[in-house]
Amino acid sequence: MTSTNRNRELLLIFFAMLVIATGFVLTALNTGQPVATALRFTGFLAAIFIAIHIANRLFVSTAEPALVSLVAFITGLGLVMIWRLKPELAAAQAVWLLLGAVALVLTMLTARRYQKFKDYKYTWAIAGVILLFAPVFLGVERGGARLWMDLGPVSFQPAEIAKLCFVFFLASYLEEKRRLLSISTKRAFGIWLPELKHLGPLLIMWAVSLVILVLERDLGTSLLFFGLFLAMLYVATGRPFYVVLGTSLFIAGATACYFAFYHVQVRFDIWLDPWLDPSGRGYQIIQSIFAMASGGLAGTGLGLGNPNLIPAVQTDFIFSAVAEELGLLGSIAVILAYLLFISRGLKIALTADDEFGKLVAAGLTSVFALQTFVILGGTTKLIPLTGVTLPYMSYGGSSILMNFILLALLLTISAKRGERGE
Repeated sequence: MTSTNRNRELLLIFFAMLVIATGFVLTALNTGQPVATALRFTGFLAAIFIAIHIANRLFVSTAEPALVSLVAFITGLGLVMIWRLKPELAAAQAVWLLLGAVALVLTMLTARRYQKFKDYKYTWAIAGVILLFAPVFLGVERGGARLWMDLGPVSFQPAEIAKLCFVFFLASYLEEKRRLLSISTKRAFGIWLPELKHLGPLLIMWAVSLVILVLERDLGTSLLFFGLFLAMLYVATGRPFYVVLGTSLFIAGATACYFAFYHVQVRFDIWLDPWLDPSGRGYQIIQSIFAMASGGLAGTGLGLGNPNLIPAVQTDFIFSAVAEELGLLGSIAVILAYLLFISRGLKIALTADDEFGKLVAAGLTSVFALQTFVILGGTTKLIPLTGVTLPYMSYGGSSILMNFILLALLLTISAKRGERGE
C-alpha cells in the first residue's frame, strides 16, 4: 500500500511537470523569452516536487497520493503565468516555492504528534487575534483594503498565519464542547435550540467578522474567517441550524455595514455596477471581465493575450489571465484541480481516526475552499472584489508558505490514517 501510493504520486507529479514544461516552452516561444530559461524553471520546479516526494516517502509514507501532484500542477501553472506577466517577479516566486517546500518538510517533522497542538488552544486564539488585527494598527492600505504589513523589503498578510492559528483553536475548542453544542433544550418557532449561552461563540465570531469588514475594509477576509467557523461548527455538531443562523447573521451585519460605512458602500456599489467609475474603482473588474470574455473556449494562447491591462494581475487577478490565454477549457482544468484538492482534503477529514485530526483537516480544507471561492468569485464578479490571493497560484510569499504548511498538515493527518491500514 505504501509503495503503491508513493509510486502513484510520483507518476502524477511527472504528468504535472510535463504539462508545465509545455506551458513554459510555449510562453517562451510566443513572448520571445529564452527557451533555456523556461527549461531551467521547469527543472527547478521538478526538483522541488521530487524532493517533496522523497520527503513523503521518508516521513509520511502512507499519506494521500494525489495532493502533491495537484499542488505541483497549480503552482507550476502559476509560475508560468507570473513569468509571462511579470518576468522580473518569477525568480522571487521560485524562491518562495523553495522556502515553501522547506516549510513543508519542517512541518512534517514537527507535526507528527499534532494532537499535542490542542493543549495550547488559547495560545492559538490569542496569536490569531493579534495577527488578524495587526494590520489595523501597523498595516498599509492597498487596493482599498488594509491587509498588509511591511517588514523592510518584505510584505506579508498576517491573516495568512492567523487562519492556521484559528483552525487549531477551533479544532481544540469544538472537540471539547461539541456535545454541549449538539444538545437542544429549548424549542422556538418549531426549531430545537441549544442553551443560549452556547450560542456565545457564534455571536463572538459574527462580531469579529464585522469588525474586520469595517476596520480592514475587506469583505473577503471577513467572510473567510466567519465561514471557517461555521464550517467547523457544522462538522463538529452536524447541525445545519448553526449554518443557517450564522449565514443570516452575516448577511444582516454586512447589510447594516453597507448603510453605516461609506467605504463598505463603495465596495458593494462597484461590485453591483463597475461602470459607475469605469476609469477608477471599476477599472480592474471591467478589465477582468473583458479578459475572460476575449479568451473564448480555447483562449488566445500563452503569451498572446493582453492580461497585463489588468492592475495587480499577478496577485488578485491571475485567474483572469488564465481565462484569457487558456480559455474556458483551461479555466475549467484549474477549477477542477482545486475541486479535487478540496475533495481529497474532505476525505482525509472523514477518515481521520481521531476527533481533533478530523476537525483540523476539515478546517484546513474549508479555509482553502473558502479562499479559493472568494478570489474566484471576486474576479468573475460573483461577489465583491477582495484582496486575498488564489492559493498556490498567485504571486506572494506569505500565501505560498502558509499553503505549503497546510499541505504538510493534511499529508500528516492522512498518514496517521494510513499507518493503521485504512
